[in-house]
Amino acid sequence: MDLISPSDFFSLPFADWVNTFVKDWLVPNFRPFFRMIQWPVVQVLNGLAAGLNATPMIVFTAILSLVAWRTAGRGVAVFTLLALCFIDLIGLWPETMTTLAMVVTAVLFCVVIGIPLGIASARSDLYEAIQRPVLDIMQTIPSFVYLVPIVMLFGVGVVPGIIATIIFALPPIVRLTDLGIRNVREDLTEAADSFGATPWQTLWEVQFPLAMRTIMAGLNQTLMLALSMVVITALIGAGGLGLTVFTGLGRLDVGKATAGGVGIVLLAIILDRISQALGKRKSVPTVSLFATLRSFFVPAKRSAGAPERAV
Repeated sequence: MDLISPSDFFSLPFADWVNTFVKDWLVPNFRPFFRMIQWPVVQVLNGLAAGLNATPMIVFTAILSLVAWRTAGRGVAVFTLLALCFIDLIGLWPETMTTLAMVVTAVLFCVVIGIPLGIASARSDLYEAIQRPVLDIMQTIPSFVYLVPIVMLFGVGVVPGIIATIIFALPPIVRLTDLGIRNVREDLTEAADSFGATPWQTLWEVQFPLAMRTIMAGLNQTLMLALSMVVITALIGAGGLGLTVFTGLGRLDVGKATAGGVGIVLLAIILDRISQALGKRKSVPTVSLFATLRSFFVPAKRSAGAPERAV
């Protein structure tokens, strides 16, 4: 038995409304503006891509392993060294550097845009109530849906892919910046105010340092979301490892697709471990370079704490 539904009497041409809004109003009137705002993204991307691709593999691997060792410990440093060597051995080093430049560019703009938005949200309940549904839409709408208007406004290529990544990866850092600042104890803020601190000093010297761990958690989530967009943005012409996976998928070349996927996973693990460690940097044991190198050659029973013979 069929029940009566509202659509039996009336229907909303929602798709036509969206087409009219985007095609007939937004694109003709604002396309030059959207093309203009690509300029800073292009400059940052070109600089990063040129620098990363010009850096010899050995030098970059040594630098990133050193960063991993100082921030996350020698286990992550060894993994970083082996993972980057593996990526080079399977012939995906240029694609990995292109992907890294894309991801770092997107995350950089997410930080520049997201942290001020999070601070503004923490300062005003009304602004937070207005911003929340917008972030919900940005975070939950399928990414394929807004690829279409992005292509119409920005065209195809790497830069439109980065802009799509920024839209998708921005909400976590906004939300967690807001949460971190709101969770700062009120008595500390009141104490700063009572000593005559300006709102800027209270924010910069009290609230921001205490919220730093939560903000870094937001940065980590933003980074992971940006990496998850690598393959999707390849659909609109972005390069890197995502294009390798997309090409392998189109040709049913399982080996090529798997190699690209493994490269993305290894890059994600490295960046995740380093960014997580930056969020809790004080708890990371700092071991000297000499002690680290020496531990690689010391027999297991001595490295396990066996007493040395007195001289």
